[in-house]
Amino acid sequence: MEVLRARDLARAELTRQITDTARRQLATAGAQGLSLRAVAREMGLASSALYRYFSSRDHLLTALIIDAYNAIGETAERVDTAERGAGAGVGSRWLAVCRAVRGWALDHQHEFALVYGSPVVGYRAPSDTVGPATRTARVLADILATAIAEGVLRPPDRPIPEPRLVTREVRALAGEAPEAPYEDVPERAMVLLTNLVGAINFELFGHLHNTVTDYDRYFDAVIMMTAAIAGLDVPLEPAMTQESATRSARSGLQ
Repeated sequence: MEVLRARDLARAELTRQITDTARRQLATAGAQGLSLRAVAREMGLASSALYRYFSSRDHLLTALIIDAYNAIGETAERVDTAERGAGAGVGSRWLAVCRAVRGWALDHQHEFALVYGSPVVGYRAPSDTVGPATRTARVLADILATAIAEGVLRPPDRPIPEPRLVTREVRALAGEAPEAPYEDVPERAMVLLTNLVGAINFELFGHLHNTVTDYDRYFDAVIMMTAAIAGLDVPLEPAMTQESATRSARSGLQ
């Protein structure tokens, strides 16, 4: 029994070393250039040894994608739990979670780009990635559901007409179907999520260079304005300081 446990621990440790090495290679070769041979070479191992842990480049890529989605989702969940514990309102919770996702992205630029950047040519994500990919969306959906329950989410001035614009799977993230006049909340949530990811990607890929004067305050303003469009009021507290991460993002991904 002890021998099996030792083997399991050794396998888990080597798996971690492989994925850590692969993450470093994302920064130099990008997801498209990731290869098991290059990872093995950097680790000083025979490539055949890695195939006992990851059967292909795509298998390794899937592991990195799942890890990234889980890390982003865990960040969002942890921050929202802390905000709720402190008695924060839904608008403050929304801003805190969005700031936390951005903070993670600025600290892990290449991993964020892996899951929210350009698709890897020839790679098709398996169903294993779906659960981790929805963790952040579930946090945001819960905040909107709370806003409805507390009566602080404004009904739409111009509801989205039928037919619904998101799939049943997306609507299921919100739990029970929202009742009138909130039937279009899943669509509104998608707008907010895509604006969040878009604002972060614009910053990461250098599209805000020589465009805005304060990256932190600009991000907060984007979140406030898009939330207002969806009927959620977000109070703008002082922006969190992310100077070092922001400076590195301003030049775009290297």
